[in-house]
Amino acid sequence: MSNTHRHRDETQLNLLSLFHNLVAVLWVLVALFPVVYLGTGMDIVRGRFDGVGIEDLSQSFGWSVVVWSTASIALSLGMAVLTFLAGMRLTERRARSFCSTVAAINCFFFPFGTVLGVLTIIVLKRPSVRSTFRTKPRHANVAAWEDTRLP
Repeated sequence: MSNTHRHRDETQLNLLSLFHNLVAVLWVLVALFPVVYLGTGMDIVRGRFDGVGIEDLSQSFGWSVVVWSTASIALSLGMAVLTFLAGMRLTERRARSFCSTVAAINCFFFPFGTVLGVLTIIVLKRPSVRSTFRTKPRHANVAAWEDTRLP
């Protein structure tokens, strides 16, 4: 592999890592939106809307809003963590299949995740990039790494 190809791969992987971190921040921002619904659902459950002209709000509806918003927050924060971890793995040049999987899931996050996911999959499919990823961790045997003997 020539130096220009190696330099191109390194540059693109570093950019993808940076963009994964940016999309992770966007996922955190997306997680903030359902917080309003969570508060509204808790107010419905507590009965704060009783007597304001809204008669049809039951506690079960309030709980469904709470469950939905909590699930949305958890899903968004989970995707933020996974996207951030994929960015770290791209920097470290390891766990290529994990990065590909997170990129494929990010394709559902239109438009930023879709662009990032497609570009990440394209770059990770290249044979020259495949060879740069380590298949084993740097220190497979911790005991040997620390020069200690286990009993």
